[in-house]
Amino acid sequence: MKKYASAVWQGGLKDGKGHISTESGALKDNAYGFNTRFEGTPGTNPEELIGAAHAGCFSMAFSMLLGQNGLTPERIETKADVTLDKVGDGFEITTIDLTMKAKIPGATQEQFTTIANQAKEGCPVSKVLRGAKINLNATLEG
Repeated sequence: MKKYASAVWQGGLKDGKGHISTESGALKDNAYGFNTRFEGTPGTNPEELIGAAHAGCFSMAFSMLLGQNGLTPERIETKADVTLDKVGDGFEITTIDLTMKAKIPGATQEQFTTIANQAKEGCPVSKVLRGAKINLNATLEG
């Protein structure tokens, strides 16, 4: 499988503007720029897109591993907080905090914790982001 996304950028760093699109069309010419990344202006930015990808990938990996253990989730909700820090002369994504809540009938706390950590380590997006510290705060809901 191979998927693509594209970005078009015009102008300098602070006055420039860009648009991001995805192969599926889920994002089509979505605006991004210095202002959407650092100043809170509406639009997207690379960090929130990485967060969305990581939350989605983790949730799917967790669901797959639950199924391999005879468990079916009613609901998995994952949030990924992506931290961009100034490091030296540049910037780096240093930490990703995954916060997940799930309702899984029949799951024990031990199964839940073990499988959640396996999903954190094994999801393809986690693997590509290995340079960042990835934390997981997982809650099994009753």
